[in-house]
Amino acid sequence: MAKLNVNPTRMELSTLKARLKTATRGHKLLKDKQDELMRRFIELIRKNKDLRLEVEDDLGASFKEFLLASAVMSPEMMEEAVAMPKEKITVDIKKKNVMSVNVPVMNFKRELEGDEGSIYPYGFAQTSSELDDAIAKLYSIMPKLLELAEVEKACQLMADEIEKTRRRVNALEYRTIPDLEETIRFIRMKLDESERSTITRLMKVKDIINK
Repeated sequence: MAKLNVNPTRMELSTLKARLKTATRGHKLLKDKQDELMRRFIELIRKNKDLRLEVEDDLGASFKEFLLASAVMSPEMMEEAVAMPKEKITVDIKKKNVMSVNVPVMNFKRELEGDEGSIYPYGFAQTSSELDDAIAKLYSIMPKLLELAEVEKACQLMADEIEKTRRRVNALEYRTIPDLEETIRFIRMKLDESERSTITRLMKVKDIINK
């Protein structure tokens, strides 16, 4: 706690009381925001953990299919089969405000070339069924991968906002509010002393007049 360097006047006391009221209200609002951010952050962390485990399991299954496909197909055939994809995919990224945090919202934009609805960029005569299964699994994993990226980025942004809010809450709680309270006490003490001195002088003047 440190007393602010101000003049001990009634006007200054009124100003400091208003500042203390604003700081106290701001502290409560920021504390509520911090608690809500923490609640949502914990929800996102749990969702992120579940999504990551699910994606890792699905990717592992897809990679096994690719290994099986590479065992029955030559590297040249494998490379030629996937060299010309039929689908062009881009990511549309927007923002959503969550507790003053702009978290990303991602969506795939797909543009098919050739056969509508076909995800296989090759004919089936020269390829194995394992390659078909691997590509189908990867195709189904992509929305989950995008969602995982979205959730992880949201977790990162919310963690940064929680840290900023925590610093503001601590600054108000341990510095600003105690300093204002200490200064208000000091001014009140000085004003009381001044008032007592004035009363004492008036009493002495009254005694002198009466004599």
